[in-house]
Amino acid sequence: MTTEEMLRLNGTHLAPYIQLATSLIGKVREGGGNMFRHQLDTMATLIDYGYVDSVLLKASIVHDLIEDVPEFNHNVLLSVDYESPSVYDLVLEVTRFPGETKPEFLTRIFESGSRQAKILKVADRISNMIALGFVVKTAFIDRYTEETVRYIFPIAEEVDRAMLSELESLVVSRRKYVAALSEEILGKKFLKT
Repeated sequence: MTTEEMLRLNGTHLAPYIQLATSLIGKVREGGGNMFRHQLDTMATLIDYGYVDSVLLKASIVHDLIEDVPEFNHNVLLSVDYESPSVYDLVLEVTRFPGETKPEFLTRIFESGSRQAKILKVADRISNMIALGFVVKTAFIDRYTEETVRYIFPIAEEVDRAMLSELESLVVSRRKYVAALSEEILGKKFLKT
């Protein structure tokens, strides 16, 4: 990290956003892990790739609040600090709305999302793909990896080739995991007969 990036990060006040994200503590994710830690993992992924924009980092910490905490009062998010309206707008860009299918949602981000929304979505997916290593439901992993290839790869290709490379590696490893798990399950079934 450069000195300039460290100075930019130094002036970013994340604590109020982390406090808001605590509303996600205890919420289990279908792909594994819990929602609160996922927010912080997404932020860590962004920093790992050199993104220190304060609005982007703040949004990463609360990016699932509106979607996954129905009782959350968005006015609280809007009143955190002077960047809150921009953070809120970015969170809305990466929020799947009721009635919106997953393909529609991901296509919307690809076709009309801001650069920040696309970067955030790719970091979010990297965190999600890492968590898949703890899931035993092979059908879910298959669907999720295929969705990543079809919808997220093009977004990553547009905004950050290094993030795309990590996603490609994660897809390969998750496919190997599914294949090994499937072989193990088939082997156990074969032994029982």
